[in-house]
Amino acid sequence: MDKKVLIFTLSFLACGAFSNALAQSPTSSAPDNSGINARDRASNATTAGEQSNSKGDLKLTAEIRRAIVKDKSLSIMAHNVKIISINGQVTLRGPVKSNQEKTVIASKAQAIAGADKIDNQLEVASH
Repeated sequence: MDKKVLIFTLSFLACGAFSNALAQSPTSSAPDNSGINARDRASNATTAGEQSNSKGDLKLTAEIRRAIVKDKSLSIMAHNVKIISINGQVTLRGPVKSNQEKTVIASKAQAIAGADKIDNQLEVASH
């Protein structure tokens, strides 16, 4: 049997088995993150859609993101916070696991953008 055909066949069978397992699971349900997204509905909430496309703001956001992701002591949740730069002002939003993560992320952003340029709206998740 051709190697490509064999790989395709095995992949197809594995996908089918996985789909059947999901379909038969009585506890599987769509994730509900509506509570997390409720904070984005406020009329004064800065959202990721407002990120400026100016070179300076994009660079600022990217530098802060790199500094956060580079820190392997931070959780995946912390690595995924929203960083929104508008005219040099940076808003940090989203859940983190601890006050320490909130402080570390804010410190990294302040070191890059300046202490007076950060609006720290990070929230410690209640898990």
